[in-house]
Amino acid sequence: MTDTLQITAQQLLAIMPDAGPRAAQFAQPLTDAMAQYDINTPERAAAFLATIAEESNELRELREEASGIAYEPPSAAARVLGNSQPGDGERFKGRGLGQATGRWQYMALQKALKLPLVAQPELLEQLVPACESAAWIWSEEKKLNAVADAQKFGECCYRWNGGYNGLDLRIKYWLRARRALGLS
Repeated sequence: MTDTLQITAQQLLAIMPDAGPRAAQFAQPLTDAMAQYDINTPERAAAFLATIAEESNELRELREEASGIAYEPPSAAARVLGNSQPGDGERFKGRGLGQATGRWQYMALQKALKLPLVAQPELLEQLVPACESAAWIWSEEKKLNAVADAQKFGECCYRWNGGYNGLDLRIKYWLRARRALGLS
């Protein structure tokens, strides 16, 4: 872990104006999680915060609205996500600021965060695990710090979710984040 980049509620609101009072609740846990996973430069922070802004609907959704049925075995999505048992689709649907999805990702997060996420997936809906899971996925699983350093935000988006889902909105958040963090 290196230098810490302090994220303020005011910065979060500049990036995610609809976050409302949640910005104050998330500022310190996000700062801590970002520091833990070396998301510690304005470039990295801008790309990361833009990603979680889109994924969490501006910090307002820590659980995917969809039922998770699309992730049920024997679907192709279930195989990709490691969902092997009936009910896995709903049990391991998107949660946390980064919308962690699938048995395999929950198992990896369980090991990394030292939380019983396979037995209690709803723990990712709590403030600190929601932040830490997103930062871990960004830094450790997806290895996006170097990509953000190179200012390849489109590549960050693609690596995050395997496509360009919500790209226009992600770019809007990224530009806001760059301004809020003094990059442009």
